[in-house]
Amino acid sequence: MGGAGAVEPCVENKLVVIPDDWPGYKLDLFVLPQHYCEDLKCVYIPHGIIMDRTERLAKNIMNDLGDNHITVLCVLKGGYKFCADLVESIKNLSRNSERFISMRVEFVRLRSYRNDQSTNEMQNLGGEDLSKLAGRNVLIVEDIISTGRTMKSLLNQLEKYNPKMIKVASLLVKRTPLSDGYKPDYAGFEIPNLFAVGYALDYNEHFRDLNHICIINETGKEKYKV
Repeated sequence: MGGAGAVEPCVENKLVVIPDDWPGYKLDLFVLPQHYCEDLKCVYIPHGIIMDRTERLAKNIMNDLGDNHITVLCVLKGGYKFCADLVESIKNLSRNSERFISMRVEFVRLRSYRNDQSTNEMQNLGGEDLSKLAGRNVLIVEDIISTGRTMKSLLNQLEKYNPKMIKVASLLVKRTPLSDGYKPDYAGFEIPNLFAVGYALDYNEHFRDLNHICIINETGKEKYKV
């Protein structure tokens, strides 16, 4: 991620793989909300890098799905910033290309974490009637895939309504021994088994307002534990 002597992530199969020993950036190199500074270990992925990577994913999606009508299914709450930026990037590409993607955006709200642990079950907290997706081309946009169980559960629900096509885009994929091996069609970064917050990713509803993706420390986990 740049800088002399920095550990450079590699790009593997169109995925930026961040190694286990990547230390992130010191907090004092960035402007952060003061009330969060003692709760964070580091800035892990700066906002500018997120945006650049999102533009690349938008181009990949345009190349694969161009000249189609797409229903974007945004997974709330954590996926809303990534979804908004991804949709805007696709729209910008569509305006300046002979190909186009016509999009409408729907929402589903899920929950699968308590504190920093996956509950291993998906709670559907509301959103659109998924039956409306029957016969449509669907692009699911998610913030992070950890074990893969939440996404597989959502896909199983959607498949009951026979959509024409389903693709999944996730900003982050976590390397964890609990993973069932599921990989999305489009992914921004593969990260180690750390708890990331910011850019709409939360810890018990805190930290969504950070622009950067950061790593929460033990002080933050204890402070905001439920």
